[in-house]
Amino acid sequence: MNTQTSAAIRHNSRLVTLSALFAAMITLTTAYLFHIPIGSNGGYMHFGDAFIYLAASILPTPYACAAAAIGGGLADFVSGVPIWIIPTVIIKPLTAVWFTNKKARLLCRQNVAALFLAGIVSNTGYYLAEVFFTGNWIGPLAAQWGGLLQSGGSAIVFVILAAALDKLNFKDQFKFIGR
Repeated sequence: MNTQTSAAIRHNSRLVTLSALFAAMITLTTAYLFHIPIGSNGGYMHFGDAFIYLAASILPTPYACAAAAIGGGLADFVSGVPIWIIPTVIIKPLTAVWFTNKKARLLCRQNVAALFLAGIVSNTGYYLAEVFFTGNWIGPLAAQWGGLLQSGGSAIVFVILAAALDKLNFKDQFKFIGR
């Protein structure tokens, strides 16, 4: 095996490992840590989306999307709401695509703007999923305030985490990823 092939394998192994770690953090922070039921539709507030945003700010987009889909889907499974797995594995990666890992800092203009776009995508996606499940366009509107609270809370947690990690020059630890 030549040196170039060995380096590529090592690079991909690191990305897959980091993606798996993020998927685990997303699952834990969605299903178990700060899992607060809200609304009448069985929804809940969690900070798992903050870790999706963090993954999307560190990892290349395909890896961040995989971490988001796997972490969110597993969280729905272990939370006892398997009906939401399919919508989640579609919606969560779509929230990650707006972020960039190409900047030197986690908290950059694009990632701050991405918080709003991710919130819109998430709320719209789950609204449409609930419309599909219920066959009703009006009833799911009642859950929108909970979705906004969920997205806003995760955005705040992301900003706090990203600012703290930027002060520690956290992204310098991931130079192997490339920008």
